[in-house]
Amino acid sequence: MSVTENNVSEALSEREGASPAGDGGTSTVIPAASRAERFTSYDVEAFEVPGGREENWRFTPMKRLRGLHDGSAPATGEITLVLDAAPELTIETVGRDDSRLGQAGVPSDRIAAQAYSSFTKATVVTVPKETKASKPSVLRIHGPGEGKVAYGHLQVRAEAFAEAVVVLDHVGSGTYADNVEFVIGDGAKVTVVSVQDWADDAVHVSEQHLKLGRDAALRHTVITLGGDLVRVSPTATFADKGGDVDMLGVYFADGGQHQEHRLFVDHAVPNCKSRVGYKGALQGEGAHTVWIGDVLIRAAAEATDTYEFNRNLVLTPGARADSVPNLEIETGEIEGAGHASATGRFDDEQLFYLQSRGIAEEAARRLVVRGFFHEILVKIDVPEVRERLEAAIEAELEAVGA
Repeated sequence: MSVTENNVSEALSEREGASPAGDGGTSTVIPAASRAERFTSYDVEAFEVPGGREENWRFTPMKRLRGLHDGSAPATGEITLVLDAAPELTIETVGRDDSRLGQAGVPSDRIAAQAYSSFTKATVVTVPKETKASKPSVLRIHGPGEGKVAYGHLQVRAEAFAEAVVVLDHVGSGTYADNVEFVIGDGAKVTVVSVQDWADDAVHVSEQHLKLGRDAALRHTVITLGGDLVRVSPTATFADKGGDVDMLGVYFADGGQHQEHRLFVDHAVPNCKSRVGYKGALQGEGAHTVWIGDVLIRAAAEATDTYEFNRNLVLTPGARADSVPNLEIETGEIEGAGHASATGRFDDEQLFYLQSRGIAEEAARRLVVRGFFHEILVKIDVPEVRERLEAAIEAELEAVGA
């Protein structure tokens, strides 16, 4: 649903994918009947330049993308990667010709294809077979700097029966587009936390590809706090039976910020499980959050078990939340499937209850927000990240005297 203060409008359900046209080497937009027909390509020119009316872009303020979408933003800088990794992990810098790149997924929009075509070197992080990492590994990505543009590529590989926790921490300024791959081997168990804590000027567009092997388990958490415009698009696929993916998210948008999260879970093999849960709060004039959750259960994906939800808390007038859950089922032989979405203001009854027991209004409002996020916060397995997020939420509330 699309929600502004005191205004609810029904979201559109049609989808559009890009596909090359047959004449003159140009491309055209062809309506897709389902997410199963989603077009992917490494070739930038295979995608039409989006104008903002396509389903994939209709919520995105195109002018604020700084040319990432139309080819007018050549790389003028580089990111800086600072590593604090567990000693058991192997970290390599590789060229574009490395055969491992692209194994988790193919770009599904023009910016992702532009990022794939534009990076000069990639980072590959590997957790060796049957190895349990001794500590969480933190990869801190510093933006290229104010006024500069960079493209990047990162791949995290967990070999069979490996276990690890990996944190991607995005900070700094500039304009950055990238593809991130997570290749989770058979029986591996991996926790990933992607933090977008950019400076106020930053623009970040990221497509994240999650591929799970047989009986693999992945908990993927996205935390978005900073930046002028941040758009993160995780896609989860299963290579074999028994995969289990948990996709979580927390976001907090201030006045003028645009935060967009677009998820796709593609169940194409039997006996796999997915859970999606995102919660966001927003405050201030022009604060805008977008959450799109697509789950596809293909005909071959019998015994699938899936559920997704999104919750948004609008703290002040002038903020807007768009939330669109989509579920496609091509077989009746499933364990369960469902989705839910809700957006609203503070619950006046909750505030009254707390105030009637002697709690001041400001403290009561903080307690309500803490309780709102608690369901996701308790699932973040990295104490340092959880504490940092809790402190950031407190700081956001104090900024408006909540």
